[in-house]
Amino acid sequence: MHMIIGILKEPAFETRVSLLPEHLIALKKNSIEVVVEQHAGATAFATDEKYKEAGATVVSRKEVLLQAHIILSINPITENDFADCKDKVLIGQFQALNNASFVQQLAANNNTVFSMDMLPRTTRAQSMDVLSSQANIAGYKAVLLAANLFPKYFPMFMTAAGSIAPAKVLILGAGVAGLQAIATAKRLGAVIEVFDTRPAVKEEVMSLGAKFIEVEGAADASKAGGYAVEQTEEFLQRQKAKIAESVAKADIVITTAQIPGKKAPILITKEMIHQMKNGSVIIDIAASTGGNTDYTKNDETVVENGVSIVGNSKLPGSMPSDASKLYGKNILNFVQLITGKEGQLHLNFEDDLVIGTCVAHQGGITNDRVKAILG
Repeated sequence: MHMIIGILKEPAFETRVSLLPEHLIALKKNSIEVVVEQHAGATAFATDEKYKEAGATVVSRKEVLLQAHIILSINPITENDFADCKDKVLIGQFQALNNASFVQQLAANNNTVFSMDMLPRTTRAQSMDVLSSQANIAGYKAVLLAANLFPKYFPMFMTAAGSIAPAKVLILGAGVAGLQAIATAKRLGAVIEVFDTRPAVKEEVMSLGAKFIEVEGAADASKAGGYAVEQTEEFLQRQKAKIAESVAKADIVITTAQIPGKKAPILITKEMIHQMKNGSVIIDIAASTGGNTDYTKNDETVVENGVSIVGNSKLPGSMPSDASKLYGKNILNFVQLITGKEGQLHLNFEDDLVIGTCVAHQGGITNDRVKAILG
């Protein structure tokens, strides 16, 4: 009995797809068959014909759910899908900490659920880390979006018509998205300042050619496994004063600060925005969890005091080919972790990556943080 993996078409707002035709070669080698929902890859520029050439079978959504043992979808499946996929393994970026009741429904449906956003951030996990591969794109696109909206040049120019000073870019958060934003803004010739609560990232920031702004007394994040932690009130006050200084000088601000399972911290207040120059641009990548400014609205641009505040958490989807290529490679590596050489399912719950990412199994919730949210 061959293992079958199913690829679902995403909801209308999503341009990416879980696996591209190029990813199927590796699965074929392990005698895993693939079924794909019609037009699943259309918005990522992967046609049904390309999937067929790669050896997949193109079928209806219902057939994918019924036939596949492992079902791949970036976004959560709908309640209409539940009946057809009882007892199946689901893998996607389900934002388990923000969708705990959805996870509970899947547990009741006897699904084994792997939420890729819960993957432990260890060296071994890097090749499967979808948050990082997609954040990389978000950081890159955030700068290009800002450059498009900004009514001035990014680089410095000395011209016969006069001199142009370089744009001043402020980046809040030097995680994967922030670091990529630094590199991209640097290529465009901007002058860059960066904030992060983790002193450990200072060297990386400086090596990319940006200035690191230090605030003393940050809470230690070294035990948080690569994620951000909450800070003390005293530190937050000091940080706020330092950020206010930089925001007033900045032309472009890119904010990326998120804390898993919590609302994004407000780093840029109304007062700060009112100190900014007309024509300045803020790109808030943390918009889906509330955003880092007082004005952020997800998937909207708000103009306040001549400052454009762009709430955009779907930047990876603006580059669907490479976003799917990288996401798919992450998924492929994870699938190889939970399947054996002969293409059979092999769930080793002794493995920290397997148990760390699993949120539901055998009718119950397996993740303590999701349990805590459900009370």
